[in-house]
Amino acid sequence: MVSYKELGLVNTKEMFAKAVSGGYAIPAFNFNNMEQLQAIIMAAAETKSPVILQVSKGARKYANATLLRFMAEGAVEYAKELGWEKPEIVLHLDHGDSFETCKDCVDCGFSSVMIDASSLPYEENIALTKKVVEYAHQFDVTVEAELGVLAGVEDEVSSAVSHYTKPEEVIDFATRTGCDSLAISIGTSHGAYKFTPEQCTRDPKTGKLVPPPLAFNVLHEVEKKLPGFPIVLHGSSSVPQDEVDTINAFGGKLPDAVGIPEEQLREASKSAVCKINIDSDSRLAMTAAVRKHLAENPSHFDPRQYLTPARENMKKMYIHKIVNVLGSDGKAA
Repeated sequence: MVSYKELGLVNTKEMFAKAVSGGYAIPAFNFNNMEQLQAIIMAAAETKSPVILQVSKGARKYANATLLRFMAEGAVEYAKELGWEKPEIVLHLDHGDSFETCKDCVDCGFSSVMIDASSLPYEENIALTKKVVEYAHQFDVTVEAELGVLAGVEDEVSSAVSHYTKPEEVIDFATRTGCDSLAISIGTSHGAYKFTPEQCTRDPKTGKLVPPPLAFNVLHEVEKKLPGFPIVLHGSSSVPQDEVDTINAFGGKLPDAVGIPEEQLREASKSAVCKINIDSDSRLAMTAAVRKHLAENPSHFDPRQYLTPARENMKKMYIHKIVNVLGSDGKAA
């Protein structure tokens, strides 16, 4: 049993309370490798933003669970080296799909876990979520649950259709499970193809797809039912068109990739939404920089040569999200 406190990590309780009252959201960035982690910590340290390091089940399999734990511990020390005296860093399991996975992460030093039982019938979702909460809370680990289903594909999470969260269920669900935060479905979606062309309109000037608006009416109803309760948005990458264009210009093939407009995420950040998940934007920023560098430098084969600009491009993207979208800069000591 490894306590996250021994690793210098924090849970989400205090940072979510501050975010809800302060009208901003905490960035939750997924990572799979060292370069992504470095970029996240550099951006958070430079902007003094609390940050959530998210690890999916697929990332644990890819990077190795033991290595990830030591990488998180190293991230705290790296943040201190960068001048961040008291880093506010969370290590969070994204989309845990079983009690066993969540328990293993708690035992391995995660400070927060998500149990995603949203695909199960309502009562089964409550039962599994409550079981995870009862175990995690013994060790002061916070738990995120999900009500409603997001469409899209990202790692092992996949659904062809979305089902909006039913506001009339949230009080019962939060009360009976004891969860610390709740991920809801209001129209965000996983992956780089969040909407089909049929769901969008096209800008007559640029020909680019314009996605449908988020269901803020659902969000506002949830806020009324659970005033001050921490709400989470998954699948909130904006899929920057400049990165998509770069990828396509240098041999990629991402036709009609479209994400969530940043102005809608800014609006959500000022509400009870206190955690916004971003994964695909990091993948796009990294891939765009790698493709461009290798195309322009065909003799390069040292990974450091093309991963350095990739890391810088991700850092730039993370800082942009923190400062211009989520408003979490300057919120950590």
